[in-house]
Amino acid sequence: MEKSEVTIKLTPDEALILSDWLERVQMTDFSRLVDDPAAWAPIHKIAGTLDKALPGNFAADYAERLEAARHRLRPATGNLAEEQDG
Repeated sequence: MEKSEVTIKLTPDEALILSDWLERVQMTDFSRLVDDPAAWAPIHKIAGTLDKALPGNFAADYAERLEAARHRLRPATGNLAEEQDG
């Protein structure tokens, strides 16, 4: 098997949203979603890489940055959850 790495490029907004989502999911009963123990290695690697790349995760204005990123990434038609509630 050829040994090479896969590179995933994210915008800062995408990285922030993914980092927040991974953190929230890991705080839940994540083991129910991850049925293959081999999946944990890449999940932790991605989460750790995002944590290192996003020093703003610990900034006082984190919540505001996160909400601004969410707003910029949502489709023009709105959030799917908001559409389902409405």
